[in-house]
Formats: sequence, structure tokens, C-alpha cells
Amino acid sequence: MSDVVHASAEVRRARYAVAAVFAVHGAVTGSFATRVPWIQDHASVGAGQLGFALAFTAFGASCAMPLAARVSHRFGSRAALRGLIVLWTLSLVLPALAPNLYTLCLAMFVYGASAGMADVVMNALGVEVENLLGKSIMSGLHGMWSAGALLGSAGGTLAAHLDADARVHFALATACLTVLGVLACRWVLDVQAGADEEPPPRFALPPKSALLIGTVGFCAVFAEGASLDWSAVYLKDRLDSSAGLAAACTTGFMLTMAVARIVGDAVVNRFGSVRTVRLGGVLAAGGGLLIVVADHPAVAMTGFALMGLGIAVVVPLCFAAAGRSGPNPSQAIAGVATITYTSGLIAPSLLGGVAQATNLTVSFVLVTVLAGGLVAFAGVLRAGDRDRPKLSPTAAAVPDRRS
Repeated sequence: MSDVVHASAEVRRARYAVAAVFAVHGAVTGSFATRVPWIQDHASVGAGQLGFALAFTAFGASCAMPLAARVSHRFGSRAALRGLIVLWTLSLVLPALAPNLYTLCLAMFVYGASAGMADVVMNALGVEVENLLGKSIMSGLHGMWSAGALLGSAGGTLAAHLDADARVHFALATACLTVLGVLACRWVLDVQAGADEEPPPRFALPPKSALLIGTVGFCAVFAEGASLDWSAVYLKDRLDSSAGLAAACTTGFMLTMAVARIVGDAVVNRFGSVRTVRLGGVLAAGGGLLIVVADHPAVAMTGFALMGLGIAVVVPLCFAAAGRSGPNPSQAIAGVATITYTSGLIAPSLLGGVAQATNLTVSFVLVTVLAGGLVAFAGVLRAGDRDRPKLSPTAAAVPDRRS
């Protein structure tokens, strides 16, 4: 009995530890996002060149994420996550050091690659803990990421207000976040590959299950990227709102998503993944309709809030379902992550192209249709609900694939 209690306590510590890692990962992103104008000025690039350089973030992530499963297999999950989270925090300083477009593209490639690999491993570990606990925790983990991003952006906003050199700001942020990340990794699960377990391939196409689950994630991330990048523009250009009110709409969207993710596990545990995503799809599509027909900023802001509420838990549930869809959680999660990263990359530019050819209202008709797709495709997450183990004393044992 004492061994079971000890194992249960270890799993609970692992849950809080991986949540801390999620927060650190988000804080790096939030810190970077607030200093993009400084980086643009330092590298002497225009808006179009900056957009080109930022695209290398998703390109680097998409190239590197398939390698995460092999790294985790080779070194074990704890050592792999420790090394990758350090690589991720250290990569924060690179964009601020870039003096021109070429070095900025290279810096963003490394930045994206380290972000994607750490993302895959920490999500795989989150799924392992979720399976041991027998209840949903992935939404809360992604809520911690959002909370970390908000804290990182708050620090970056203060640094920008003080007109601090981003190289100094990033160096200090990197030092703090690296220490926090390493400390948190001491208590994450250490899942080791079995002696006779074949290593995953360096590069492989996502399994069929990941493609189906990735379709759901694609719809959610497309709506998220569109709302983050275009909500302020929509209010300002379409509804003639002030710059402050337009910015508040984007902030409200982010806060709605963060809060919904933090409390989302209770909903998932009560209703299951499929019904939760279908309900989210209804809310998101309803929000999209409000945005499309809005003739007042308050109506559009309500629509964006509903959009954030509806899509908040979808990506965490996609990662959880992918982790339970096959024998190699990291490989399946990498496949879903690659699809969602691609969606986040193309959403802003595609909406811009549609808006250029027609108008922003038509762009958000497309977003609304994809949000409604969550209702249609949510059933592919059903296997994850069915296969989730129930909580029991033996389920508290820490996994070790060597045995």
C-alpha cells in the first residue's frame, strides 16, 4: 500500500511539474511576441520581410517535430524534455541578435524548431500523466501555457514601455525561465523505451489516426490564428472602432481562451471529448455568425469571445487523443502538431488574401464554416475517450517501457 501511495504522489508531482513546463514554454512565446517591433527595427526589415522571417518559425517547427519522438526514445522523456526546454529558452535570445533579414530567418528557424520539439515531448508527457490519473488534464495544461504567455507578454510590455534593449530583456528572461524549466523537469515522469523497442523513424508521415485528429485541430487553430491576427483589424476597419478598443478585443479573446482552458477539464471529465468539442463548435460557429453580422463593436467582441470559448479546449483534446491513438504517443502528437502548426501558418495569410479579393466579412464567413466543422469531425476523438483507463491503485504506477 505504501508503494501505491508513493507512486500516486509521484504522479501528482509529475502533473504539477509538467504544468510548470507548459507555463515556461508559454512565457518564452509571450516574451518574444511583445518585442517583435524592436526586432524589426534592429534587423532593419520591412513589414513584408518580417512576415517572411516569421514564417520560418512554423517551417522550423514542422521540420523538427518529427524528430522529437526519436530524441525521447534515445534519452528518455525526462532528459529529453530537460534538454529541449533549455534549448527553447536559450533560443529566445537569437532573434534579438539578428542584424539583417538572413540571420533573422535563421534565428526564427532555430526558434521554431526548438519550440516544436519541446512542445511534442511535453504534450506526450501530459498524456502519460492524464492516462495514469484516468481523467482529463490536458486542457488545464494548455491553460497554464496561456497563463505563462500572458505573464511573459506582461513582462515584455513593461520592458517595451521602459524602452529596454530586447537583448538585455531576453537575456534576463532566458536566465529566469531556464532555471525554472530545469527545476520543473526534475519531477516530470521519466518514461524509458524498452530494450527491444524499435526507435521511431527520424522522419515519417503522420499515421492515419493523426491525420483524422489533425483535421479537428486544423479547424480550431485556423479560427484561433484568424481571431488573434485579425480581430483588432476587423473592429478598426470594419466597425470603425478606436485602436484601444480594437486591441482590447484581441486581449479579451486571449483571456477567454486562457480561462476556458483552465476550467475546461471539468467539462471534459463530465461530458467527454466528443460532446465537449461539438458544444465548442456550436459556440464558435455562433460567435462567427455574430462577427459576420455585427454592426456594433460590442456585438463583434461578443462574437470573438464566444469563438475563443468554443475553440479553447480543442487542441489539448486533439493532442490527448493522438497520444492514445497508437503505440508511439510522441510520433502521433508530432503528426497532429505539424498539421495544427501549418494551419496557424496559413490562416492569417489566407484570410488576408480573401479580404483583399472581397472583404473581411467574407473572410470570417470562412472562419465560421471551419468552426462549424468541429461539430462534424468531433467523432474522431471518440477512441481517446473509450480507451482512457479508469483511475485505480494500479494505475498510479509510473510507466517504464523497459520492463
